Amino acid sequence: MKSAVETLNPTRVRLTVEVPFEELKPSLDAAYKKINQQVTVPGFRKGKIPARVIDQRFGRGAVLEEAINDALPKFYTDAVNEGELNVLGQPDVDITEFNDGDELKFTAEVDIRPAIAIPDYSGIEVVVDAVEVTEEDVDTSLEELRDRFAATTPVDRPAADGDVVVVDLEAGVDGEVLEDGVATGVSYTIGSGQLLDGIDEAVIGLEKGGSATFTSELKGGTASGREATVKVDVTDVQARELPALDDDFAQLASEFDTLEELREDNRKRLARMKSFDQATQAQEKVLDALIELVEVPIPEKLLQDEIGTRIHNLEHHQFPATGQTWETYLEGEGKTREEYDAELEQQAVKGIKTQFILDELVNKEKLSVNQEELTEHLMRRAATSGMTPDQFAQAVVEGGQVPILVGEVARGKALAVVVEAAKVTDTNGEPVDLQDEEEDAAAETLQAALAASGDADEADGAGDADDTAKG
Repeated sequence: MKSAVETLNPTRVRLTVEVPFEELKPSLDAAYKKINQQVTVPGFRKGKIPARVIDQRFGRGAVLEEAINDALPKFYTDAVNEGELNVLGQPDVDITEFNDGDELKFTAEVDIRPAIAIPDYSGIEVVVDAVEVTEEDVDTSLEELRDRFAATTPVDRPAADGDVVVVDLEAGVDGEVLEDGVATGVSYTIGSGQLLDGIDEAVIGLEKGGSATFTSELKGGTASGREATVKVDVTDVQARELPALDDDFAQLASEFDTLEELREDNRKRLARMKSFDQATQAQEKVLDALIELVEVPIPEKLLQDEIGTRIHNLEHHQFPATGQTWETYLEGEGKTREEYDAELEQQAVKGIKTQFILDELVNKEKLSVNQEELTEHLMRRAATSGMTPDQFAQAVVEGGQVPILVGEVARGKALAVVVEAAKVTDTNGEPVDLQDEEEDAAAETLQAALAASGDADEADGAGDADDTAKG
């Protein structure tokens, strides 16, 4: 076999392959054997039909077609390896010349990972929010905790803001009650905004046994996005009573004996949360700065495939599950279709650039992934998938997705290297030490950056670990 590589552009090549007829013999033998097992000829036992009889009965062309279909993947792979190409996606193959007994000639056009030059990134400087926990922050967190321990008491009076009402709901469109528009015994805190728009105004002033009707745009179900007439029946009115904010409450709501100890613990917890947010912000800003530094050609077919996958998921998975249409979805997003498409393309481009750049950094810095790092990453991914670590690990292994997770860890380490070299200061002008939060923040940042575009490794048929695990 002979092969040659022609560069069409920085992200696409054309392979020209010539295969002597004798190198097709194993595939020809396999073709005869396969056809032998599929057909029956009177006078011959199944599987024992001579090649000349198969040629006479079914045509030599059928055998040659089967042989070529069997041989092409191998010769294409050999040509890719010979050319030392890092291909993306499936090739467009064209058989340019073939006659029985003569050599096979074909071309294969395919996207490749572009060559990327990583410049000096040590001069990157970013500014992030300072970690500051105010007394107001602590007070707010305690009020949220206090709210979770509120008690309710039935009252014989009209419902007021802040009360809990138990209601039955019946939603209809065009005079017809929806099959999925009926709910009974729903507890709702007036003013929480956690139910339908307009319900607060409808139930305030109603006593137990009272009814009202209002209109509201449905946010889900079969009539999502449509205006519905909603009948609400109040079956109970309950006043909420918040516990006193004292040492007794601290003992009820936590392992602490005093309110001051609980306040101090909340202050530390909020500081940890803000430190993580700060690290994530630093990772995002450093990544954006790195992307600006590097010239990355984007394979057009890969980009269109990524965009197509996202739109397919919306139209065939998300929309049917939520009852949405493009019209209602875009209305909820506050965008036109043109604006949505432009934003989606921008996100996909960023995701592809992120992966290409960080993969190049992994090679440049000779980064590797050990078992402990892979296990820790698997645990984090399992937590976001809604599965136990064992379930997630089993699904990943069965789906052949381990290389995907290894790649994610390696890219996270590459990003951490860049962040470590960057100058990160907060809005107070103080240097920021990100070591404690760096790894988790890198994982969050990369997940966000790659989410819109998926993983370019998927173009090689690798698939996605989350989809495999959840499927």
